[in-house]
Amino acid sequence: MPALQLSDAVARIKPSATIAAATKAAELKAQGVSVLSFTLGEPDFDTPAHICEAATQAMAEGHTHYTPAGGTVELKEAICRAYARDYGLEYTPANVVCSNGAKHSIHNVLAALCGPGDEVVIPTPYWVSYADLVELTGAKAVLVETTEASGWVLAPEQLREAVTPATKLVMLNSPTNPTGAVYPVETLKALGEVIVEKDLWCLTDEIYEKLIYPGYEFAPFAGFGDEVKARTIVVSGVSKAYAMTGWRMGWAISPDPALAKAMTKLQSQETSCPSSVTQKATIAALDGPQDCVAEMLSAFTARRTFVLEKLAGLPDVTYAEPGGAFYAFFNVAAHFGKPLGSSGRSVENATDFCTQLLEDAQIALVTGDAFGAPGYVRMSYATDLETLGAGFEKLGAFFARE
Repeated sequence: MPALQLSDAVARIKPSATIAAATKAAELKAQGVSVLSFTLGEPDFDTPAHICEAATQAMAEGHTHYTPAGGTVELKEAICRAYARDYGLEYTPANVVCSNGAKHSIHNVLAALCGPGDEVVIPTPYWVSYADLVELTGAKAVLVETTEASGWVLAPEQLREAVTPATKLVMLNSPTNPTGAVYPVETLKALGEVIVEKDLWCLTDEIYEKLIYPGYEFAPFAGFGDEVKARTIVVSGVSKAYAMTGWRMGWAISPDPALAKAMTKLQSQETSCPSSVTQKATIAALDGPQDCVAEMLSAFTARRTFVLEKLAGLPDVTYAEPGGAFYAFFNVAAHFGKPLGSSGRSVENATDFCTQLLEDAQIALVTGDAFGAPGYVRMSYATDLETLGAGFEKLGAFFARE
């Protein structure tokens, strides 16, 4: 057997921390350990019935074969209708590329636009895959720190200072993963002005766009005028709003059809096309009744209220209120160097905190180290109130060891 030498590209990237945490929790469960896992950003609801019925009908009608690499015209038209209906944004099917989830769409955008010598500006905390997907292209991820005090929002002046002659792209995410922050409309408008001034591309990840809580407002980045729209590549999908994580359907909307063609060419060599059955189901999701989204948001709203009340009762824990998505992102650094849990051991960072929490209390969270935010941990509250209540009871006891 020849000596194994992995490529430089693969060597540069790390495993997904969220998936790794979920895998560890699943392994313990398989061993008979009762684990409360709050790791994955996955709605716990079933996919709405009318969407599943559309998939069943598609299979019965023989829609089980290859489609065009970037998705069917029928699906692209449905996506265009949704953006016109919901946001007043006009696109054509030539602007749209449908892929195997929004993560795949992000990869396509980066691989089509970026390469060695390019820089990509990413506000921190950031979703675990952003920087690694940038590094995979040979480009450099330029991380710009935001803070809990700012509500985890990138300021326009921070962006302006981070831009260099090598800057090719800015990545924005609102509502954000892992913090749940929703960027204020005026801030997004000001960020758009910087992007136009510096003549940059912007990839805006809007996968949580439908999960917005009372008092907050979602504003599509491409909606801030023609000059901003001409530089904005929108990435989204059906995973979060329609509880369709396993169906694997995301899309990128490019203002330039030439970029869409480039992404389609790339995809044709990587995955051929998205699932034909999922494409039919996605049309049903976008064109069908939207009350299912409102019902799930109502449940998430109740869970958010519960989680914020419980967080307020934890000792020496700070956080910024999430305005969207379904994550609580909180600072546990005050507990470093102190005895914790049944073992009474101390920890020095968030990664070790999560490891000890899993071992001592059988609670799985994700370390903020993976998101570029040392001292913080992420809890997904995409689960029922009973499970959340049990989790906070154990978490409180874990801290009480002090």
